[in-house]
Amino acid sequence: MTGDVAQAEDLAQDTFVKAFRNLAAFDPTRRLSSWLFRIAHNTALDSLRRVRPVYVPIDIPPGQTGERAGIADLSTPPAPDPVERRALGQALESAIAQLRPEQRVAVSLRYEEGLSFDEIGQVLGVPEATARSHVYRARKELSRRLTDAGWEP
Repeated sequence: MTGDVAQAEDLAQDTFVKAFRNLAAFDPTRRLSSWLFRIAHNTALDSLRRVRPVYVPIDIPPGQTGERAGIADLSTPPAPDPVERRALGQALESAIAQLRPEQRVAVSLRYEEGLSFDEIGQVLGVPEATARSHVYRARKELSRRLTDAGWEP
């Protein structure tokens, strides 16, 4: 969500401090990961509200890793041409940046973190159906924006 490794590390530390301080509020009938994601989500949003986010390119060369690398491969095979691949990565990055915040987070949780819709709902504080709706609408909007930019499905 931040696009900055150092800031993400600081927010992760803040998340665990908050979780430790509020451990009594944890409901053991729920998943711990969903509870932590919820705290992390709120911590990141608070931070992003204070500072304008810096977006990091997602077109990372093969063999390298990156915190947002997984989102560049949303079920489309990588383009054989590195220039085309870079252009697609920039178009996708631009399209993701234009999504509504709740849609951007829902897509990230679904495709980068592999969370279920129920878990996404818990993190965002919305019902499962709303989480499904956020992901569906985000995918639809990404498809529209990429098609408008000249990328075929």
